[in-house]
Amino acid sequence: MNAKKLTALFVAAGVLAVSPMSAMAKSSEAAPDWEEYDALIAQIKAETDMAEREALMHQAEDILMDTGAVIPIYYYNDVYLQKPEVTGIYSNAYATKFFMFAENGDNTTLKLNLASEPAYLDPALNSSVDGACLAANSFVGICSYNADGEVENALADTIDVSEDGLTWTITLKPDLKWSDGDPLNANDFVYSWNRAADEKTGADYFYMFDAIARNDDGTLQVTASEDGQVLTVVLAAPCAYFTDLLAFPTYFPVKQAAVEAAEGWEETPGKWAQEAGFVSNGAFVLTEWKHEESMVYEKNPNYYRADEVKLERLEFMLSADDTAIFAAYNAGDIDFADSVPTDEIASLLDNPEFNIVGELGTYYVAFNVNSSLFEGMTPEQAANMRKGLSMLIDRDYICENIGQTGQEPASTFIPTGMLDGNGGIFRANDDAYTYPVTSEWAGEETGGYFDPTVDAYDANVEAGIELLKEAGFEFTEDGMLSEETPINITYITNPTSGHIAIAESLQQDFAQIGANITIEQQEWNVFLDERKQGHFDMAREGWIADFNDPINMLEMWMTDSGNNDAQFGR
Repeated sequence: MNAKKLTALFVAAGVLAVSPMSAMAKSSEAAPDWEEYDALIAQIKAETDMAEREALMHQAEDILMDTGAVIPIYYYNDVYLQKPEVTGIYSNAYATKFFMFAENGDNTTLKLNLASEPAYLDPALNSSVDGACLAANSFVGICSYNADGEVENALADTIDVSEDGLTWTITLKPDLKWSDGDPLNANDFVYSWNRAADEKTGADYFYMFDAIARNDDGTLQVTASEDGQVLTVVLAAPCAYFTDLLAFPTYFPVKQAAVEAAEGWEETPGKWAQEAGFVSNGAFVLTEWKHEESMVYEKNPNYYRADEVKLERLEFMLSADDTAIFAAYNAGDIDFADSVPTDEIASLLDNPEFNIVGELGTYYVAFNVNSSLFEGMTPEQAANMRKGLSMLIDRDYICENIGQTGQEPASTFIPTGMLDGNGGIFRANDDAYTYPVTSEWAGEETGGYFDPTVDAYDANVEAGIELLKEAGFEFTEDGMLSEETPINITYITNPTSGHIAIAESLQQDFAQIGANITIEQQEWNVFLDERKQGHFDMAREGWIADFNDPINMLEMWMTDSGNNDAQFGR
């Protein structure tokens, strides 16, 4: 711990206070007007000029970042432990891991940990990374990812696209089956996609189907041939990443009879997949589920590539306690661990069982724009408060001392390396856009972006104090908040060592000016729901892209999006 951190820790210990949970407020005059943003996203989705589309996406990101409600910390990479005898596991840039073609020496069982109890196993309702991994190994869609991270045909035999890019004709492989042996055909996709897009289902990712044109009655323009072998899809606009959508869990098929056999399925759409034994169509079928403890998946003989699946069983340890997970891995109780305690990382960096892989995503902090923290402020003052606090965060410290695996400090929400949909990289200077990097703190010249190129952390802190003053906060001569204008924030996070360490780092950074953070640890599913409902002041967040296009990072902030935790427009 450096001297600045140690001093801030003592300050925090002396002044720590509990703030009331602000987020019960349903609306706030301090919240930004979000109609412009919603309209801009709709325009982007309809735009056919790719250069113009790129420019519009930069405008959208500027609007998002100018709110200060989304505070990027670093760009993700992924770490996991894997026994040397285990081979054939692969992942894509979106953190989905594929186990169906893995081998474990002479053992046909693979024991793993991904996370704790999943919120949903219904692929239409899942919105977590671990849930996507489970979905990818128990369901399969039109397309999937190979070991090189590339999209390839899965259930599709052929995909033909019209010259204008709008009509997709998908011919399915013959003799496809559900895990119960019943035939699977194009009608199953028509049902599944309309179900996921229907607001009654409550899918967080319903907006993923905006790529598809709608009929007058609101249903998707998706039809099945009479024999069920051909699926015809009409898009609303040409979509360069549509094959990525076809490989995304929300686009996976579910069996209508199984979904609607569950009692109360209309009121609880995901109920059909809340216990073991439900019908799927992927490499493995869930056969045993001891809630909060373990899950067992067994090989599905009706999987279309079953002859290539060598494993007979996947046994999942359900836990978010990375110390317990690490102990289980070292004891040989699991062969694969998807999380590692922060204080063990340094000793593992040279261990061949410790893997670091790249991801396309951003670890960030979100403010609830309707929080009572901003009561009595104008939208501009509220934004300045949030941006001022953002300037206090020592991102280099977090990356070097907590992340420890080469994470890049984040300057804006769109991650490094994301494509722009127009043949280039989104975060690169070109004629349509000049990426906002200055030699000074990122103030008005860049719309309030944090500038990681600034070497002097103190300069960012000073700039943050100036923004807080503009928001109406008063300071003493020694740079501490006046007693007349305190800042007390409750920060929610799930209780893993890395997230807690980052929360404590933020606590210390804020304490250097006398701002107080109370850290509230919540179990995973409670934490997800509290964020979704807006029951928080400030929350730990992370977003790993679902496909390589900036719209994926931007459309999640639409007013009606199920992933709009910041509560924009609500």
